[in-house]
Amino acid sequence: MDKMPAWADAVLVPLISVFLAAAISALVILSIGENPLNAFSIMVEGALSSSRGIGYTLYYATNFIFTGLAVAVAFHARMFNIGGEGQAMIGGLGVALVCLFIPWPHWSLALLGATVIAALFGAAWAYIPAFLQAKRGSHIVITTIMFNFIAFSLLNYVLVNMLKPQGSSDPATARFPEATHLPTFQSMFSTADNVMFRNAPANVTFFIALLACVAVYLLIWRTRLGYEIRSFGQSETAAVYAGISPVKITIVAMLISGGLAGLMALNTTMGEAERLVLNATEGAGFIGIAVALMGRSHPVGILLAALLFGFLYQGGTELAFWTSIPTQLIIVIQALVILFTGALDNMVRMPLEKIFLNIRKGDA
Repeated sequence: MDKMPAWADAVLVPLISVFLAAAISALVILSIGENPLNAFSIMVEGALSSSRGIGYTLYYATNFIFTGLAVAVAFHARMFNIGGEGQAMIGGLGVALVCLFIPWPHWSLALLGATVIAALFGAAWAYIPAFLQAKRGSHIVITTIMFNFIAFSLLNYVLVNMLKPQGSSDPATARFPEATHLPTFQSMFSTADNVMFRNAPANVTFFIALLACVAVYLLIWRTRLGYEIRSFGQSETAAVYAGISPVKITIVAMLISGGLAGLMALNTTMGEAERLVLNATEGAGFIGIAVALMGRSHPVGILLAALLFGFLYQGGTELAFWTSIPTQLIIVIQALVILFTGALDNMVRMPLEKIFLNIRKGDA
């Protein structure tokens, strides 16, 4: 019997963790002489009170959905994929090649092609760590961390020596052709009388992220492969006894994980920048780890956690702009949320488990 109801594990633990992180953050803000309530009000107003703020929040959330799903798939196979950052970088390289060198007649076809290539490039970058884990026993955490650095160096070399326009000093490609530019929320939802999401980078990729949530749910809980992934993650010995190949599951799960991380480039490279820049990922691959942990590796939870971190990113930007709170402190606040929802998860979970056990004993 579970020590705690499923609803408490999925809802109560993350909520208490976020509350604790908010309380500590308030104390930190107080310590520098600022009003925590005023700071929270500015964050809410900047991230949620206007269509422009919501557009930025959803843009950041889109990145975190992809990387959170990538980490979650690997989690289900009992692997810790910390390589989402590098896989997203290489996915961006694939997107750039497709957009720059194929004459697409319409953005919809360009998006379809870029989606396939971004997933393939991300999966290809995850393949070598997966192979080393499956065949040689190399720890997936070590190899994926190493491949993040290799991806950055490779991307830097390609941008500077191959794809950078002649005469440019910026390590970035040329702007993609107009036929590959994705519809933004502003163009999709504005009317002649009412401009919505003005200048916000949110674009059609958000809906692809939602489809990815549905696809991952169906994969993990409604297919034989998903059952094998979960079985392997729960007990490798039992999975082998049932005829499930550890090599196959390790490689396939990491390929899917890498492909999902690569899809993030659709939002940052094709959707927002409309060119490939060196640091397009901006740490979203690492935030995906916290999103997956907070979302309990379930697509619905990951969606909600990604929206929370999107709010923190956009609200933090507004906070740094309108108050004397330094940008470094905004990073501290975000880190506190990650700390309480990830590393200190058991600090909340264990007391709750005791409470529910006592309740059951009392009912008995």
